[in-house]
Amino acid sequence: MPSVAPHLPWDELIEPGRVHGSLYTDPDIYAAELERIWYRTWVFVGHVSEVPEPNDYVLKSIGPQPVIMSRDRQGEIHLLLNRCTHRANLVCDAPKGNSSAFRCPYHGWTFSNTGKLLGYPFNSGYDGTALKAELGLGRVPRVAQYQGFVFGSFAEEGPTLEEHLGAATDAFDRLVRLSPTGEVELTAGWLQHKCKANWKMLLENETDGYHPQFVHSSIFSVASSGIGDLYGDKSTAVCRDLGNGHTENDLRPEFRRMDQPLGWFGTKPEKVPDYVAQLEAKLGAETAREVLVDGSPHVMVFPNLFIAEIQLFVIQPTAVDETVQHVTAVQYKGAPDMNRRMLQQTIGSVGPAGFLLADDSEMYERNQRGVQARSPEWLTIRRGMHREREDADGFTVGDATDEVPQRAIWKHYRSLMGGAA
Repeated sequence: MPSVAPHLPWDELIEPGRVHGSLYTDPDIYAAELERIWYRTWVFVGHVSEVPEPNDYVLKSIGPQPVIMSRDRQGEIHLLLNRCTHRANLVCDAPKGNSSAFRCPYHGWTFSNTGKLLGYPFNSGYDGTALKAELGLGRVPRVAQYQGFVFGSFAEEGPTLEEHLGAATDAFDRLVRLSPTGEVELTAGWLQHKCKANWKMLLENETDGYHPQFVHSSIFSVASSGIGDLYGDKSTAVCRDLGNGHTENDLRPEFRRMDQPLGWFGTKPEKVPDYVAQLEAKLGAETAREVLVDGSPHVMVFPNLFIAEIQLFVIQPTAVDETVQHVTAVQYKGAPDMNRRMLQQTIGSVGPAGFLLADDSEMYERNQRGVQARSPEWLTIRRGMHREREDADGFTVGDATDEVPQRAIWKHYRSLMGGAA
């Protein structure tokens, strides 16, 4: 793949405590990001529960690239590019379905759900059958899963998925541990929210503990949830650099201090008795209580998957100043009473009339408009630099409202884009 914008001085645009505004607005930088991040690293695509049966498929994306995630008759997951190898027409329009083949509507070329070219009309117009072997659908070269979450990488070689995830694997482990069957499902459907802002505005915000008290103050006051207090000066929660651009708001210290099972979810065990009984049967009463006190993770998996306790966000860049957020509720397999509540809360917070996502989206777009001003040229991310510290596991952490996550993201970004690590 040809190099894009090799002249850009990444080390001059990204410093330990500040980043240059052009990183959010320059089309050349956006093009370079697609090449060096989205088409080179591991990117979250979907979940196995979205294609549960042989020949199921669902339309997905890697950055702006349309991708078909399919399950063949043997059960293997494939990531295929949604482009006919003849004249580039889309071979699949339905958002999901079940089919062993895809037929291009333009000239009738047909492909299997593994990507193999099956045939083309009026084949006498082609010399021999070698064409079939040469012109199958484009494929994402590497596909891997962790706890049912499917990732793809356009790079034919490089770190394994688990090497990429590193310490972030714990977030997936914690998430599935809350399921009485040890599995989660993404079967509630996806909402799509288009935002006129650069994708990194969203990436930085997901583990920003400084904004909730201000941006979300209205819903916190109406709901009386106590969530706002988790992100204050007196909070014992921490923010953490997990490495490889992955970041975390670790709220467990606060939840452990409160010592209320399901307090993180704003409810009590007696409200979901079947779910709690199932979890206790699986883990034992003592361990189940610990899991229910700690709650679900709040982790941003670089570059596009945000595990936000009861819901998932998937970031899709579509232009230098436009991003689509795909949002769904987490569902624990075999826990209908808990799932109903998680779906209801997801609708209330990030649905079409939800409060939280609307608040954040407004801030993203205001940031994007503001960053185009000529002066000042830089954005400051130095909050808490003087009190960064290492935790018992050797990770850099800061107070709940510090900008450790943002500095971690930009440090990893710079290493991927060609600057010093």
